[in-house]
Parts: sequence; structure tokens; C-alpha cells
Amino acid sequence: MSKYHRQDERGISLMEVLVAVGIFVLLVVSVVSLFLYSWKSNRIIWEQLSTQNEGRKIIQDFVNELRSASYSSIGAYPLETVSSTEIIFYSNIDTDTLRERVRYFLVGTTLKKGVIKPSGVPLAYNQASESIVDIVHDLANGTSSLFYYYDENYTGSATNTPMTQPVNISNVRVVGIKLMLEEDPAASPAPFSIESKAVIRNLKTN
Repeated sequence: MSKYHRQDERGISLMEVLVAVGIFVLLVVSVVSLFLYSWKSNRIIWEQLSTQNEGRKIIQDFVNELRSASYSSIGAYPLETVSSTEIIFYSNIDTDTLRERVRYFLVGTTLKKGVIKPSGVPLAYNQASESIVDIVHDLANGTSSLFYYYDENYTGSATNTPMTQPVNISNVRVVGIKLMLEEDPAASPAPFSIESKAVIRNLKTN
């Protein structure tokens, strides 16, 4: 037996260190990516829910205002304009006795609302005094109608078809509204729609 013996000098090589570090980095990157994806998904879901709730409130306000549409404070017909992207009507939307001129209209992808309160002696609706606010941004209706209209033959059935444009204002009895909402066009899922219909009580004939 040799009086010399080889000492075990095995240790961690540089290659093993690099492999270990690489695996660790991959794990960290995977965990961080999973966290970011989960956070982004949750953010989009909450934003969508918030947008849905806002959309429902806007439509409910629209329906409530339109249901009570009536002749203006100076005798004008309850409906003034009925197009696929704009509707103008008269309704008492506040606590006084006057009827406001209410206008919902689309500009690009933004739904706006304009209100004119009659004033002066004699009373008049001064368009220069119209108060306009944005109520919905990033609408995704595209070529689909925002507003659509039915005559006295509307029964509530899904088979009822809207009147074709140009609509005869005197025949309108029911107005529909459909909003295609999209919180973030670059990241959110496909747009979702919220719609409702309002029967104009003061124009009912049956």
C-alpha cells in the first residue's frame, strides 16, 4: 500500500454554480410573471365590472328621463330628433316645474349628454346655454345603432324589428338604447353590451 493517498478535492465547480443560479433566476421570473398576469387579469375584471355598473346606471337614467318625456315648456313636441346616434327630447329631469331639452349624442366613440333649461320671458331654449358632459368613453358600437325606435305595434317580442331610418318622429312610441362597452380596447376582453327600452308614457295610444 502506497504511503501516499490522493486527497478528495471535489467541490462545487463554476459550471454548477451557473446552472444553479440559472434555475433560481428562471423560478423567480416565472413567479413574478405569474403574479403580474394574475394582477393584470384581476384589474381587467374589476374594471369591466365597474364599467358594467356605470353603463347600467347611465341606461337607467336615460330610460327614466325618456319615459317621462312630454311637450316642452313652450309647447314643442316631446321628441325633436330621432337618429341612430342622437336623440333629443323634452323631459322634467330635475325638481322644478320646467321641462329640459335633453340631448344624447355620439361624437366619435364618446357618448355625450346636453341639457338646456328654458329661461327668459317669454321662455326659450337657448342652445348657447346647453350644458354638455361626457358620460361614456370608448364605445365600441361601430356601425351598430346606438338608438333605435319602435311604433305603436311594438309588443315586446324579440321578433319586433326597429323602424328604419329616417324615422317618422310622430310614429315613435318606444326607444331602445344599446351600449357596447369596452374599458380598455388594447387589453380588455371582447366588448359587452348593455341595452334597454323605454316606453314614452305620454305618447302611448293603447
